[in-house]
Amino acid sequence: MNAILDLGQHAGFIWASYGATLILLGGLIAWIRADARHQLRLLDELEAQGVQRRSARAASPQGKRGKGKAER
Repeated sequence: MNAILDLGQHAGFIWASYGATLILLGGLIAWIRADARHQLRLLDELEAQGVQRRSARAASPQGKRGKGKAER
């Protein structure tokens, strides 16, 4: 076990790299979670305004226009 922790003369650089990586990954995870919450709030606001997704319109009988991709 001590052989694993004995990193020689470059131990400071190695541990600093591990620390920087952990901080970076933690920041990215926090950023992704915050952005997901923000995007969900924006979707909720759009739905409150009555805006629907194209996929929801296509599934409803009113949304079917009978056009293919080439005709659009």
